[in-house]
Amino acid sequence: MARLSSENLETAYEIIARYPVKKSALIPLLHLAQEQDGWVTDVAMAHIAELVEVTPAEVIGTCTFYEMFKRKPVGKYVVNICTNISCQLLGGEELLHHAEQKLAIKAGATTADGLFTIEDVECIAACTEAPCLQVNYRYFHKITHGEFDSLIDDLKAGTRDEIPAHGTLAKVRQHIPAARRAGAVAPTDRAEPVWLIRNRQEGAS
Repeated sequence: MARLSSENLETAYEIIARYPVKKSALIPLLHLAQEQDGWVTDVAMAHIAELVEVTPAEVIGTCTFYEMFKRKPVGKYVVNICTNISCQLLGGEELLHHAEQKLAIKAGATTADGLFTIEDVECIAACTEAPCLQVNYRYFHKITHGEFDSLIDDLKAGTRDEIPAHGTLAKVRQHIPAARRAGAVAPTDRAEPVWLIRNRQEGAS
């Protein structure tokens, strides 16, 4: 449980510089903290609060609103198995039970080796591809029990390089040139947006 590392702190400053209001960087910074530790720690949230100049309560309020942010340690691979109506009708519940047997844990738990966490989730927006699941939010469609077993075995063997450890959103980090960041944008003399001025004028005519 740590504050952002020196390397991630440098990245955090770059992220914050993209926004005219520091608080707007809150969600990207939470993702950065989760990428660092695999989950969002209290210490990291306190650090983020300092960086964007808000209260720790505002940070935890945002963090707890979004399911993707984890507030306790999870496995290297978080397996989200959908059991909502489309997936349920096409074997989602059975797939979940099979996964629990394969990994010898119940939904909501993590394997003893720290590799896998199973989550029973609501709709993941792939209803035409049921039954479906995600591993660290990478989709797998129309998956059979045999395909699930092969996927787990591959992950254990470390042969699925396209699926990074939990918390990593992308393998390539976005960088925005300094000239395009919020502080570099020339301010405008207009107090109101053009569309608002136009609408007021049209309404008065």
